[in-house]
Amino acid sequence: MPPIHSLPILLCLLASLAAGAHADSPDNNSIRVLLISGRNNHDWKTTTPKLKAILEADGRFDVTIEEQPQRLTSDRLQSHQVILSNWNTFGRGDKATGDWPPQTRKAYLDFVRNGGGHVVVHAGSSSFADWPEYQKLTLATWQAGQTGHGPPHEFVVRIDASDHPITTGMDDFPIHDELWHRSGIQDGVTVLASAYSDPRNRGSGEFEPVALADTFGSGHSFTLLLGHAAKQMDTPGFGTLLRRGTYWAATGKAMPNGSLNDPSPSPPPRP
Repeated sequence: MPPIHSLPILLCLLASLAAGAHADSPDNNSIRVLLISGRNNHDWKTTTPKLKAILEADGRFDVTIEEQPQRLTSDRLQSHQVILSNWNTFGRGDKATGDWPPQTRKAYLDFVRNGGGHVVVHAGSSSFADWPEYQKLTLATWQAGQTGHGPPHEFVVRIDASDHPITTGMDDFPIHDELWHRSGIQDGVTVLASAYSDPRNRGSGEFEPVALADTFGSGHSFTLLLGHAAKQMDTPGFGTLLRRGTYWAATGKAMPNGSLNDPSPSPPPRP
């Protein structure tokens, strides 16, 4: 037993160690995110850690990466609040749905139907063209022979739904990114933000959706078509939309003040 006079020092040391251990562990109130990756026609090996870093830097998210989503089960999904997809089957056509066994496909949809959240970034929805329910869940998808894009360039993201929990209080912002046009948009979704697809950059000449939201059963779905590469994900406006959209998908609520005023450049005039 240590001498009596050393007990206060020992107790302080133990308290300090306990506080340090708590600081390094995820907050019990953190949003538990399952980030699925491992295959994509984009550079998922750099964008996946970037997405994780953007969310966890906020302090309200605890992100787990899964690179074999075909092995997901209902039990595994239930330990999370929201799925974030940075994974796709682009180029595999109708054969890809068979990559996921029926029980995985059912568990995936049931997770969101029963109140879970679902988030897609950029090409994370370019999957399962022959699976209508998945297409509905992901809100906006690449449609062969219809969807396209010009070269990456700078454009202004216009906030279209200033009263939605994800975009309330946000300003328009510039980004240098890839802008899709004529995406396959599901009926009834809310377009949160869009950007002008300039014909001078091989665009459509229309405002094209870049952020969308909807419900799926009792769950919430958010799709962000920005974020072609890790460099584009460093844009402050991208991070704001990702964090707010993920929080809303997980909870159905607006993110509390603290991340609502993310720094972003003053927006240039709208086209």
